Amino acid sequence: MREGYATTTVPQIARQARVAVPTVYSSTGGKSEILSALLEPVVNDPSVGETLAAVANHDDGAGIIARLGQGVFTTHQRHWDVITGLFPQSRTEPGTAEIYRGVVAAYQNAVGRIADRLVEVDALRPGLGREDALDILWFYLGVNAWPTLVRDRSWTLERTRDWLVAAAQAALLPGPPTADPVTTVDPAESNRG
Repeated sequence: MREGYATTTVPQIARQARVAVPTVYSSTGGKSEILSALLEPVVNDPSVGETLAAVANHDDGAGIIARLGQGVFTTHQRHWDVITGLFPQSRTEPGTAEIYRGVVAAYQNAVGRIADRLVEVDALRPGLGREDALDILWFYLGVNAWPTLVRDRSWTLERTRDWLVAAAQAALLPGPPTADPVTTVDPAESNRG
């Protein structure tokens, strides 16, 4: 599926796998099932459970947000091509839009648990509630920010993690930010040539 999910056909998959077209259907069920199988390691990456377990042991908001950022970073490191290549294509393809919605729902559920923890430890700035925390965490650490900075702006994953975590902390936690996310990143850390 190097040319993209939409333009790849089952006969192409069969040819690449050196099997007959009916074998693809009988062993996988078709393209949407293949996509689902390719996304499965991302959805079930152990970093999700590890992140949620680690967050349960943090009592400070900055640590909770930093741990979430590290978990997302780890998942992106392990599955970058699938996350930025195949996953977005599944949003509008017939037979895969449901897979896309399921992955997003699972991701939002995990981020919601982080928002719950921030509420539990009373870490949010005054006036913010659980849904605000979920929205802000999703904005900074959800599916769109990472590809925008890494793929579109040539940031490193490390620079992206650090900036997004600092920005989320500044937006969610009371008091002045401990670090200004705009000025704490050294532009020389970028991958731009």
